Amino acid sequence: MKRAMTLIRKICLGAGLVSGLMMPGVSLAEVPSLQQSVTLGELPPMAERLPENPRMVEFSEEQQVGRYGGTLRTLIGNPSDVKLLFVYGYARLVGFNQDLELVPDILESFEVEENRIFTLHLRKGHRWSDGASFTSEDFRYWWEDVANNPKLTPAGPPAALLANDQLPTVSFPDAYTVRYEWATPNPNFLPQLAGASPLLIYRPSHYLKPFHIKYIDQSKLNKIQKIKLKAWASKHNRLDNLYKFDNPELPTLQPWRNTTSAPATRFVGVRNPYFHRVDTSGNQLPYIDRVVLSVSEPKLISAKAASGDVDLQVRAIKLQDATFLKENETRSDYRTLLWPTVKGSQFVLYPNLNASDPEWRELLRDVRFRRALSLAIDREEINDVLYFGIATEGNNTVQKQSPLFKEEYRTRWATLDFEKANELLDEMGLTERNENGIRLTANGQELSIIVETAGESTEQTDALELIRDSWREIGIALFTKPSQRAVFRNRIFSGETLISVWWGLENGVPTAEASPSVLAPTSQISYQWPKWGQYYETKGASGEEIDMPEAKRLMELYKSWQLALDNKTRTEIWQEMLSIHAEQQFTIGVVSGILQPVVATNRLQNVPKSAIFNWDPGAHFGMYLPDTFYFTDGGKEE
Repeated sequence: MKRAMTLIRKICLGAGLVSGLMMPGVSLAEVPSLQQSVTLGELPPMAERLPENPRMVEFSEEQQVGRYGGTLRTLIGNPSDVKLLFVYGYARLVGFNQDLELVPDILESFEVEENRIFTLHLRKGHRWSDGASFTSEDFRYWWEDVANNPKLTPAGPPAALLANDQLPTVSFPDAYTVRYEWATPNPNFLPQLAGASPLLIYRPSHYLKPFHIKYIDQSKLNKIQKIKLKAWASKHNRLDNLYKFDNPELPTLQPWRNTTSAPATRFVGVRNPYFHRVDTSGNQLPYIDRVVLSVSEPKLISAKAASGDVDLQVRAIKLQDATFLKENETRSDYRTLLWPTVKGSQFVLYPNLNASDPEWRELLRDVRFRRALSLAIDREEINDVLYFGIATEGNNTVQKQSPLFKEEYRTRWATLDFEKANELLDEMGLTERNENGIRLTANGQELSIIVETAGESTEQTDALELIRDSWREIGIALFTKPSQRAVFRNRIFSGETLISVWWGLENGVPTAEASPSVLAPTSQISYQWPKWGQYYETKGASGEEIDMPEAKRLMELYKSWQLALDNKTRTEIWQEMLSIHAEQQFTIGVVSGILQPVVATNRLQNVPKSAIFNWDPGAHFGMYLPDTFYFTDGGKEE
């Protein structure tokens, strides 16, 4: 950090520029699109908008200093995807760089003691997008007035802040220092701050305080205003959407701020004039002035991309679209990049161990049943038909790029074996069949399984068609049920869903230092045990307590990992957890290592030619800092 700041200081001084602590009275070269606002006095000059020590972005060998201007067009599948401005912007307290190392971003620096005391240092002079100062008061407000306010957060601070079931002690030594301290190690803390959907431990207090009952002078309210005040908490929560990014009035720290209220079919992000990053020449980022997200029918997005209707597109584009996209590159003046994905599996079946139906719950909790389902999937056929035979077949587990990988984790109970699958089902007593060869349950009903999807992917539907055929070989009938994502999730959470389909492990390339929380029942979003995860997240206020020995063991191991002080112990814990998952088939993976097409207009530069495509870590484009992408011609304006 000191080396980087020394370098930028030399660069800016040599150019006669200012970067906070430099020569007073000398101005940075202004962002062209902001020049008029600065001239009219509506905005301060760049030197006053930047923190004293902005973050300098160092470019890779294939990147270079860009130029200002332009509007970047991209397509989204539904209005809620406006949050991608937050995801891709990837302004985080700390963030992952392209080597998957954690580095300060919004923070100027941080200190870690015994993996349990974290001292965060803010950048002096850093401001929110509306020009208000970003200080430790924004952290205090969230901790004391939001996270610990029972009206705003009934369950209390997020479970993500628990270490050995204990919350931290939080202090604010001065305006630019925040300290989180736990009694035991909490190695999850920094990675959670760096997530695509991060742990957000700050809020724009200056904006939200007028909506908080603690800061409202009720003596000045009339009778009607006092009646409305009863709903203050719901209004506060509705406005407090840093991640959802759907409140244009809410100040942000991202490179672009949303200017469009929902509902809408077109969202416009405009540059944040107070963004804290600069390039190696002292230019304030982002280079691009505006980002326009237009809502489109997902099945039409690849066709629109091929027609040149976008400048950067990855949403709703699949490997199956790659050939079509390549064929249209010259006509529409774009390039198609292929970035490998590193999910544990591209397609995963999630047996719901918390299913409400008692008979089905018993079946799904029997490891023989889950193993039989896995053994009866023809992964090779799915790979050949849907992924051109270039995917990797096997379980939902870590990938070969991870130092934790073992071949047995990929193949255990994951190779086609109808004979063994039938043997396991017979062993369970499911020996009776009807005239169509479908097995019968203990109460004489057909063994018909409804597999539910979010209805967003024809890829999932096609894979399920192939699985339907192979499961009939073991006497199981498969039916599919698509629904909207919100309905899909609520049915899983309530226990109505028997088996669902979703992605696999998000981070398929972890090291021992990465959190194995996803392997334990720590989240309701883990569709194989949603009620156990909810129980953990709400500290027992809702959901169900874990009552399965293997799942209890996973939770014990996860807690042990949190307390571990050396990598040898952490590695051993990871290995046991991965082994349990391979044996128990809590999730049933199919294929992994899929290539993700990325469409980028040839005018757009600094987009990596080779990169991994991942949600966490990575935030898709976020890790590669889209604020550094630029148009060679200065961009086209709409």
